[in-house]
Amino acid sequence: MRNGTTRNIVMAVVICLLVCAASSAAFAQKGTVLRVVVVKTENPAAYAQEIEKGRQIMKGLGIAATIRVWQARFAGPDAGAVVASIEYPSMTALAEADAKLNASSDYQAWIKNLDKVRKIVSDSIYTEW
Repeated sequence: MRNGTTRNIVMAVVICLLVCAASSAAFAQKGTVLRVVVVKTENPAAYAQEIEKGRQIMKGLGIAATIRVWQARFAGPDAGAVVASIEYPSMTALAEADAKLNASSDYQAWIKNLDKVRKIVSDSIYTEW
């Protein structure tokens, strides 16, 4: 009986570990990913117009992402800061988008033009809990 109980406990632990591992993998695939790019720009309106061009390039490449441009209003010394956010449905979607964008000559040309109106202060990736 003791041998059977030990076997049952071991099996329960193994099953629990497998379920947890599967849940973690599924969570990693489903968790929304947000890329946040803080920029310095002298002309936020021109930057926002350029971002719209990038949005159209991404749409043409079939990239599912939500892009927004934000400007800090009540942020102490950071008031006026401009942030672009790009939301992807998963880390996999971000990686696939990155591969498509790096292979796109239109995107590369757009980035060169975008660099004329902004300087990147920080570029971060956040994952949803």
